[in-house]
Amino acid sequence: MRAKDVMSSPVHTVEPGAPVEDAAAVMAARAVTALPVVDGAGRLVGIVSEGDLLWRRVPVDPTAQLNRSPAAPAIRPGRVAEVMSRSPVTTRPDADLAEVAETMLMYDVRSMPVLDGDTLAGMVSRRDILRAMVRTDETLVREVQHRLDEYALGRWTASVHKGVATVAGSFADSTEREIAAVLARTVPGVADVRIEPPR
Repeated sequence: MRAKDVMSSPVHTVEPGAPVEDAAAVMAARAVTALPVVDGAGRLVGIVSEGDLLWRRVPVDPTAQLNRSPAAPAIRPGRVAEVMSRSPVTTRPDADLAEVAETMLMYDVRSMPVLDGDTLAGMVSRRDILRAMVRTDETLVREVQHRLDEYALGRWTASVHKGVATVAGSFADSTEREIAAVLARTVPGVADVRIEPPR
């Protein structure tokens, strides 16, 4: 699977000069954990996450600890540009989803902008990847069979067990077997594909 198979698109974005409260409202309304920050020309200039928005926004409760001395009030950032990350970790639409997941874990990010050249094509999150991974075998077999039928007109039959798709049927040659494998592999959630040898 590729990033483009699971990414969210179109993308909800915010501008650097937007108030922090506006970004928080969009995140809450759209149930997302981060927003790409784009300039007036639509170019990606950063990313703002839930963690960025919480920075210096939650007031200290002086009664929470009896021995705590009153802290000087912090200056709270007011604009997205003040809290955003200016060098976001990005990926591309055709990136292998395993590579995307590994990058997220390596950099400890929950979502990544997907760039097609300089154009923001989508956002992919850990939740998107998990959603693709936990699809039932029944759902997968329906989708795999549909893709096979569009190409082979009922000559090939799919079954799925624990995310592994098996394709059986009449194959003219090794090229057709490879086509069947590719078609099955493009279904989000298919972990592996096996082609049954001709009988």
